[in-house]
Amino acid sequence: MPKKQHEITIGGYHASRDPLVLRTLLGSCVAVCLHDRQRKIGGMNHILLPGKADLKHFNQAARFGANAMELLINRMIRLGGRKERFTAKIFGGGQIMPTIGDSLATGPKIVAFVREYLQMESIPLINENTGGTDTRVIFFHTDSGNVFLRRTPSTMGEMCAVQEKEVLKTLKRLRSETEKLADIQWFR
Repeated sequence: MPKKQHEITIGGYHASRDPLVLRTLLGSCVAVCLHDRQRKIGGMNHILLPGKADLKHFNQAARFGANAMELLINRMIRLGGRKERFTAKIFGGGQIMPTIGDSLATGPKIVAFVREYLQMESIPLINENTGGTDTRVIFFHTDSGNVFLRRTPSTMGEMCAVQEKEVLKTLKRLRSETEKLADIQWFR
């Protein structure tokens, strides 16, 4: 009998001690898959931003890295998992909009945050597939800890390039029209 699937959206997390496939779509966001092999408990989150939610964002806490990690770890412990047995795999953190410079790209910042968080919590990072420009669909099997990954080339770069060409064309046209208007003398 096939395992049930559960979709994880941005800011979401889920853990299960029953065999389940957790699925999510990633671009610049990062998913952390935690697994307790002995108890066959697994969980995944979908992180939008590094750091911790402040009072302005308390209703969206799981979108932030520290909150998403704490919520997932606590959920797995409530299901019977033991933190000292957890292992981690991380995915995502791509730069799907290549026109955004490295200094503004959130994906690499989330990946760096998650690595540091896992190290601080003494949770071994045993595998990762991060960076690049592709989007990823992750299928995490909570009982085995296996992750199946499907990469898709991002079309965001192509779409941005087309939009930038259109904007440039419009700006050139407006500049030309403005220059023509500058030659006209207005009298009242």
